[in-house]
Amino acid sequence: MSKVSIITVNYNEMAVTLELLNSIGSFDPILLEVIVIDNGSSTDETKQIRSKYPNVLVIRSEYNLGFAGGNNLGIKEATGDYLFFLNNDTVLSTGTTEKLCQVLDQNASLGVVSPLIFYADQPDILQYGGFSSINPFTGRNKALHYKQAIKCSEKQELTSYAHGAAMMIKREAIDSVGPMPETYFLYYEELEWIHRIKKNGYQVFVDHSSHIYHKESIATGKNSPLKTYFQTRNRILFMRRNFGLVQQVMFFVFFSLLAAPKQVLTFIVQQQSIHLVAYLKACIWHLQNGTESTHLGFDVIGVK
Repeated sequence: MSKVSIITVNYNEMAVTLELLNSIGSFDPILLEVIVIDNGSSTDETKQIRSKYPNVLVIRSEYNLGFAGGNNLGIKEATGDYLFFLNNDTVLSTGTTEKLCQVLDQNASLGVVSPLIFYADQPDILQYGGFSSINPFTGRNKALHYKQAIKCSEKQELTSYAHGAAMMIKREAIDSVGPMPETYFLYYEELEWIHRIKKNGYQVFVDHSSHIYHKESIATGKNSPLKTYFQTRNRILFMRRNFGLVQQVMFFVFFSLLAAPKQVLTFIVQQQSIHLVAYLKACIWHLQNGTESTHLGFDVIGVK
């Protein structure tokens, strides 16, 4: 039977992380290991985990390494055949890990699988049931069945991207592409990672028989300037790093002439000056840095 490593990243949200660990429940460390990365939290609260969950491996980073950097620490220590990446602000439903593991066991060409993701405060409303492909013109994609009320079923289906809040990946697929790209720091890193895994011949599924609940954006805020900055910066960065010249030209024409002016005007009309500054700062970043630079120019935090 395949062994699963659950990896989650904590940043100043220990109470939330403990809720996730509680939803995992008791486990056999021979078949399942749980790894918590404390990603440069302002105080070291890892003793709480070690005392309450002695079987959990806790790794403390003194510095905030970003979402990808924190998860990569977990990858280095993980011994599982499958690695289950979970946001710390999620709660598992019964049997989720086992069901996802079974899906990977039964599909040799499958590299990644995500469960359905429902909103924790609206448990009947779907946040994620699969993603469409990235539009090469706009640089955006869509969450399928977004905010719909649907029921779980026994089906699995192909999807363009997994969801970074909950995705189980075969170790062999990770070995084929290397660790999660740390250039992004926050947002879009899992999209590029899955993009690379697919280019190496692996499929991505969403499993409708398993589900989790997501307390979306507890750490960054649902409408924070931090989110505005990184989603804007990394949307452009993703296009620069993963699409050809013709597609990049199409995207930059669209972004420069339509998307950016519209967004700037929206922030001005809505008097959201702090978001306007974050948006412009993200655009300026690309005039000052190459695609491999990790200079952020913004105070950041480490989890979504």
